[in-house]
Amino acid sequence: MPKHALSVTREDDFAQWYQQVITEADLAEESGVRGCMVIRPWGYGIWERIQRLLDDRIKATGHDNCYFPLFIPLSYFEKEAEHVDGFAKEMAVVTHHRLIMQDGRMVPDPDAKLEEPLVVRPTSETVIGAAFSRWIKSWRELPVMINQWANVVRWEMRTRMFLRTSEFLWQEGHTAHASADDAREHALSSLEIYRSFAEDCVAMPVVAGEKPENERFPGADATWSIEAMMQDGKALQAGTSHFLGTTFAEAQNIRFQNSEGNFEHAWTTSFGMSTRMVGGLIMIHGDDDGLRVPPRVAPWQIVIVPMLRDQHEDERVLSYCHELRAQLAQLTAINEPVRVLLDTKPVKAAAKRWGWVKKGAPIIVEVGARDVAGGNVSVLRRDRLYNEDGKLASEIMERHDFVDRASDMLENIQQSLYEQARSRLDGNIERGITDFAGLEAFFNEGGKYPGWVEVQWCRPTGDVLAGVVERLKALKLTIRNVPMDAPPADGDCIFTGRKAAERILVARAY
Repeated sequence: MPKHALSVTREDDFAQWYQQVITEADLAEESGVRGCMVIRPWGYGIWERIQRLLDDRIKATGHDNCYFPLFIPLSYFEKEAEHVDGFAKEMAVVTHHRLIMQDGRMVPDPDAKLEEPLVVRPTSETVIGAAFSRWIKSWRELPVMINQWANVVRWEMRTRMFLRTSEFLWQEGHTAHASADDAREHALSSLEIYRSFAEDCVAMPVVAGEKPENERFPGADATWSIEAMMQDGKALQAGTSHFLGTTFAEAQNIRFQNSEGNFEHAWTTSFGMSTRMVGGLIMIHGDDDGLRVPPRVAPWQIVIVPMLRDQHEDERVLSYCHELRAQLAQLTAINEPVRVLLDTKPVKAAAKRWGWVKKGAPIIVEVGARDVAGGNVSVLRRDRLYNEDGKLASEIMERHDFVDRASDMLENIQQSLYEQARSRLDGNIERGITDFAGLEAFFNEGGKYPGWVEVQWCRPTGDVLAGVVERLKALKLTIRNVPMDAPPADGDCIFTGRKAAERILVARAY
């Protein structure tokens, strides 16, 4: 068995392994404020790639980017009771605008109390709704489709880097439409943006579907999500899209004059994806040597590591590496120029190699004096680090051969990571459970990584739904969504015994 770069394995302690990957891959670190993190260059570089690729897809559907303030008047939230109730426990509130020195300490100045408290943005439906009410007057101005990239604050009690933080980065799209059908169709098309982006760019297979009533976004008529399976069998909600009906339009007076001259409330939607995707990437693709980054979202796809020895031949090695970097930079892979880095930091080559292994660079190329003499390179693919003997699977290749194959190699790595994750998802959804006792047994006796269960239910509401949620909560389970591609129900609800209406996914989740 190979000796791995990390001291904690996924099997021994998945939570601790996750934290160690973040540290060893230089993704992020604690900031000194509970629940807030410093995102380091490699981690932020991954987020920038996610941002660029997703932004292109959002704009391609007709959205324009804009920006709204970080501070939102409390009165905006008070107009929509259900929405404010959903976020009330997580809101950070600004009440003063000045500090003074008192008894040797900085404290809020009692004379600088704000007339109206300001909420630090937890989401922007209310403030954007107020803007829509000013912007929209006629049916001719619809639909309005905007998006913003911003930070939000939700004061979490139990935090974990990237997955659940008090401050996180995201995009939030908001739209207004003339009809319910148009708005609902747009919410579903936004979900499809997320599904295709997750699978095509992050190599993250997901299940798209509608959330049950109890999991809807506060104030929404319907919520859809994409759910991804982590290597510990838990689910991660990786993106959501909401059909808001006229809830926010009525609260914020978003009205338009229709083609017949009558006034109507607009139908609105919102959708969001956050830095939680980076956490999902870690837990789907990481291994016991660190992170593995799919080439499409890797800040650097190929990293060249010169093997320098403080000898006269080092100059030849560096010259050879510069030429190689220039050749690779002229290539394209997965419809973009290849991103290649020559790492010339004065660090021992072995330490640099393992540093990039832990960061998950898709391809690591080592070049020494012997390689230069033979016109070769030593290539290490991060998706298959070891050979069958447990040794590093470095492949000696002729330089021109590697340059010719590099683009295809990156595309192959992207597909390889997706297929590994797809196989894990498809192989760990149990569909044969027909009663609650079986569900309970599966999660209590199903081993360390039990995966998910797809069961039939009757889509209960009210007190019956509340009872179902409590029974699941006792097992630390939640309903993830109703898969769009699930076959029709053909049996009884495992919770009530009534005739089933659809199939749902049940899992433990982040």
